[in-house]
Amino acid sequence: MEGDSAPTIPAADVSSGVNGGMTVKECEQMIQKSLRTPMVKFLRENLEKSGCAIGDKFIKAIYCNTKVSGGYARGEGIVVCSNHMNIQDEVNQVVIHELIHAYDDCRAANLDWTNCAHHACSEIRSGHLSGDCHFKRELLRGYLKVRGHGQECVRRRVMKSVTANPHCSEAAAKDAMEAVWDVCYNDTKPFDRAP
Repeated sequence: MEGDSAPTIPAADVSSGVNGGMTVKECEQMIQKSLRTPMVKFLRENLEKSGCAIGDKFIKAIYCNTKVSGGYARGEGIVVCSNHMNIQDEVNQVVIHELIHAYDDCRAANLDWTNCAHHACSEIRSGHLSGDCHFKRELLRGYLKVRGHGQECVRRRVMKSVTANPHCSEAAAKDAMEAVWDVCYNDTKPFDRAP
């Protein structure tokens, strides 16, 4: 990773996952379905309004060699890891989460993905606004806490993502997350409030 580019996802060009999941072709069909959902349409419209229209090839399914669901890379677009997807809802969530990163990248002219605070801010926003930390999803992951589960989930997922950034140690990720938490958690653009 060089300069201020967004992190990339190591991938191989294979049609189906050996560890379960779905084929790239099945995932591509689910991505097409997700493009018709209200939340994805809304985010795409707002990307366009911000001057960052995305084409048909911006979101693609691939087989991933790493244990991630997907990713966004500046200049490359969004990937959804087919071999880690099992149902439409998972594909929708990855697409929404990564579109929020794309929106952040579009609206912040100086976003530097190697800067731990910048990365943490976009992860906070994506975790909070995408529905990743909805109570139902947390319950399915085995987290049973009723009160405060949302912010706790966002914090846990931010740490997981930012510590995977080769430019951010665990301590740097935690410091960055804490430093930008209030501003970024309360920044709900392009939504009027957190969905």
